[in-house]
Amino acid sequence: MAARIVLIISLLYTFLITALSLIRLGKISLGAFSPTDKMMHAGAYFVLASCWFFYLMVAKPDNYKLKPGFYKISALVIIFGMLVEVLQGALTSHRQPDWADIAANSLGVFFAFGFFVLFLNFLKNVKQRICSFL
Repeated sequence: MAARIVLIISLLYTFLITALSLIRLGKISLGAFSPTDKMMHAGAYFVLASCWFFYLMVAKPDNYKLKPGFYKISALVIIFGMLVEVLQGALTSHRQPDWADIAANSLGVFFAFGFFVLFLNFLKNVKQRICSFL
């Protein structure tokens, strides 16, 4: 049950990132704080990779080696980010591919990977609590 919920959240967030990457957006400001485009890219891809990392944690048994799976997910999310950048140039007239966006997306994935590896034991406890709750 928990794996299915996390999978749905991960798929919905992936769809949201795709849609937001292909539509026209205005400048986003949060009060006095105005995040840069690259910070938003890194943050969005941090969350995207984290969703999929957590899905892997919930879907696999406790004795499953997570690190190889994290590497695979990281590679797939980075490739996804590159594909979205190509689609921006191919499908839209208001956006173009940007190597700096790819770098920011990748940085977000690397931070998520580091976070999950560094806090793996804590996240396993969170997984146990969520799974027992659901």
